[in-house]
Amino acid sequence: MAASVAAAARRLRRAIRRSLAWRGPSHRLLSSEPPAAKASAVRAAFLNFFRDRHGHRLVPSASVRPRGDPSLLFVNAGMNQFKPIFLGTVDPRSEMAGFRRVANSQKCVRAGGRHNDLEDVGRDLSHHTFFEMLGNWAFGGEYFKEEACSMAWELLTQVYGIPTERLWVSYFDGDPKAGLEPDLETRDIWLSLGVPATRVLSFGPQENFWEMGNTGPCGPCTEIHYDLAGGVGAPQLVELWNLVFMQHNREADGSLQPLPQWHVDTGMGLERLVAVLQGKHSTYDTDLFSPLLHAIQQGCRAPPYLGRVGVADEGRTDTAYRVVADHIRTLSVCISDGVFPGMSGPPLVLRRILRRAVRFSMEILKAPPGFLGSLVPVVVETLGDAYPELQRNSAQISNLVLEDEAAFLASLERGRRIIDRTLRTLGPSDMFPAEVAWSLSLSGDLGLPLDMVELMLEEKGVQLDSTGLERLAQEAAQARQAEPVQKQGLWLDVHALGELQRQGVPPTDSSPKYNYSLRPNGSYEFGTCEAQVLQLYTEDGTAVASVGKGQRCGLLLDRTNFYAEQGGQASDRGYLVRVGQEDVLFPVARAQVCGGFILHEAVAPECLQIGDQVQLHVDKAWRLACMAKHTATHLLNWALRQTLGPGTEQQGSHLNPEQLRLDVTTQTALTPERLRAVENTVQEAVQQDKPVYMEEVPLALTAQVPGLRCLDEVYPDPVRVVSVGVPVAHALDPASQAALQTSVELCCGTHLLRTGAVGDLVIIGDRQLSKGTTRLLAITGEQAQQARELGQNLAQEVKAATERLSQGSRDVAEALRLSKDIGRLIEAVETSVMPQWQRRELLATLKMLQRRANTAIRKLQMGQAAKKTQELLERHSKGPLIVDTVSAESLSVLVKVVRQLCEQAPSTSVLLLSPQSMGKVLCACQVAQGAMPTFTAEAWALAVCSHMGGKAWGSRVVAQGTGSTTDLEAALSTARAYALSQL
Repeated sequence: MAASVAAAARRLRRAIRRSLAWRGPSHRLLSSEPPAAKASAVRAAFLNFFRDRHGHRLVPSASVRPRGDPSLLFVNAGMNQFKPIFLGTVDPRSEMAGFRRVANSQKCVRAGGRHNDLEDVGRDLSHHTFFEMLGNWAFGGEYFKEEACSMAWELLTQVYGIPTERLWVSYFDGDPKAGLEPDLETRDIWLSLGVPATRVLSFGPQENFWEMGNTGPCGPCTEIHYDLAGGVGAPQLVELWNLVFMQHNREADGSLQPLPQWHVDTGMGLERLVAVLQGKHSTYDTDLFSPLLHAIQQGCRAPPYLGRVGVADEGRTDTAYRVVADHIRTLSVCISDGVFPGMSGPPLVLRRILRRAVRFSMEILKAPPGFLGSLVPVVVETLGDAYPELQRNSAQISNLVLEDEAAFLASLERGRRIIDRTLRTLGPSDMFPAEVAWSLSLSGDLGLPLDMVELMLEEKGVQLDSTGLERLAQEAAQARQAEPVQKQGLWLDVHALGELQRQGVPPTDSSPKYNYSLRPNGSYEFGTCEAQVLQLYTEDGTAVASVGKGQRCGLLLDRTNFYAEQGGQASDRGYLVRVGQEDVLFPVARAQVCGGFILHEAVAPECLQIGDQVQLHVDKAWRLACMAKHTATHLLNWALRQTLGPGTEQQGSHLNPEQLRLDVTTQTALTPERLRAVENTVQEAVQQDKPVYMEEVPLALTAQVPGLRCLDEVYPDPVRVVSVGVPVAHALDPASQAALQTSVELCCGTHLLRTGAVGDLVIIGDRQLSKGTTRLLAITGEQAQQARELGQNLAQEVKAATERLSQGSRDVAEALRLSKDIGRLIEAVETSVMPQWQRRELLATLKMLQRRANTAIRKLQMGQAAKKTQELLERHSKGPLIVDTVSAESLSVLVKVVRQLCEQAPSTSVLLLSPQSMGKVLCACQVAQGAMPTFTAEAWALAVCSHMGGKAWGSRVVAQGTGSTTDLEAALSTARAYALSQL
């Protein structure tokens, strides 16, 4: 019996590994399948089960845009938003810090990065770039393995009614190399729940040990699988639910250490669960996709969707159905969460998804232009009740999809023209240049996927230089790797934080950072702060009792007046002294928040030890500059909404004493006039010297305030509210509408007490990050005034250049000087720190002046060339050859003289030399049509210029070059002799 069970287990291990995707409609479903339930009901049943039966708190889905996690392109699992809890870095005053047992349905995108399903979408019946992850969590040991397994089994078998005989489970079989024992506890739990031993399988770390990343919390997991075969033939298993028991931490050296607190993290894909409950062989056959597939058929008039894969899918029609249906869901969800198609990072991935959907819809389904955007209302209808942001932003989603689709089609047409033009220059056996293909690709300018470029070339029977393309890709990858990485400062890891919590060390009291006042003379007074050293850390994060002279270290104090970097504001810097020893300064370069504790990075000039009393002094100029920039950021955010409309939303910001950066999404164009209006609105608030009110209030009071600005962040409770010109209590009164009329934001930063100290604000740069998202750079105070003065000076120079151009130029030399002066002005305007609205206006004027100046130069050169042409024709009798010297200010003028001579004497070959300063000589020539092919202009110019120690270039008909000589007659003799030898 034992042998047969072992053999069965081996077969099922192979089955699980093979059954990562459902393979087709051939799987026979049993009549005992539970009745179909709508996807919305399945989702609701999950959430209600954990809330009503097991006391879980329901939390909304996080945005698919990761919050403060640069390791992710998109949120790709339900646990992403809870990483601060797993890592121990959650702010103890935040709502999240109070989470014990929670459940939700999380929007997830797996396209790019470690989890990338993009290329698999369409090829099979189960992969998606967007999906919903149902999950329940228990933090800090609220419950663990027994409760998690029991709840999952109860939900699947009793609530959803899945027959127990169709469920299999797996558990962790241990890892001797890592010193991990088999998870027999989980095995025994399943056996106690009635799962037969023959359906309880063990696997190694690859299948049943879950890790967040290369480092961080991790642990054994147990998976619940569903048997598609239902007892008919060999089991065909698909994973339904993964229950992870986080009890270890993967260290940087690869070792595993126990976590100070254990957690439960589970995830079950809604799409797959719905397919099981609706008795479907594919997730695409459920009511999450059927409305979309129907809309695709109606919009394209394509054959009906039949669910075919592989070679059975003739013409890849069903593949295209799946690609388009999946991708429009992903696009809609991402755009509703503020991720727009763009040129780098997540926006670039989204751009690729959109263009992939356009390709499949147009090339295979023969969809009309604009078709993709017409599917957005169907996505909103199927998902909008669960995720209201889709309903709120449906018009914006449709518009962005339509615009980017149109842009792609225009790029496609332009790409075809570039390919055709390139092909005309190639020989019969030449390969298509890798450089041109790369420039057409997503890594280049037009954004055409490389496989599409290859397909277009294949249609024309041309082979791409794949070796060269691979080299370019490697060079681009190496360039990205060579980009400087910001050095990570001292940090408290999950073990250090756990040890502090175990010792009962309270979070750092940072309220003294708000202890500053405004003197009657307008200056700020920043108080000092006395504190005690609670803990010291070396650079590698080791806790020590003392540090010695010259040692870089981390200090944990019971209280601090240093602002730790967060909310986009740079950290304070300054110094501390030991109480009673004020002549020894300990420089503090940075302060960071780690799970409610503030770690100060310092260099110890002398010994410092736990228990020392210290006094902290912030760098006043640094802090005041940050305060001015932060208040200015709030005013700028408000002014943008006032000017561009309430649909303008902040996406992020960062500020330091030098400048501020604000990322905003808006569908209104940021014209120079609007940029200037935004600045004027800020200036008005600054000149009025409005009071800035700051107050901590319960987070619940801010929930329903119209116009209140807040980001997708976890805020502490109570939360700090910053209101300009209106007391906080009045601003938070929903009846007052004050938050619609002034700047009111949730913010933990330090701010001015009156707006007047901002002095001035100038937007010095704007750059589109992606469609609809713009990054603004701004400066304040004296820097802003200097930028305005520089802008005015440049404006005067542009005005003077305009007047010079309107007066006209007497000769080519004067016109060329003016053109060069305009070029220098363009460079100065492009690179100077000045108002961006003015920069854009001046550049538009200068580029118009440059065009006019170039036109004037050409006219003067043509007139000069005509005059010199007549002089030469009068000097030379008609014959096969004209070789002479002529004065010309530039090579372009000399070429024009040569061409005009040949137009008036078509049977004459002409070579002219023009002496310049310092012995330099210009050369231009043209050979008469009747003298070719034995006589060519390129060879003629090369012979003469080589004689003068120079170089030449051109074609068989026209050529030019340069050289240096003091003996022009010898050069002319060389020219005549070579020509006569060829004629």
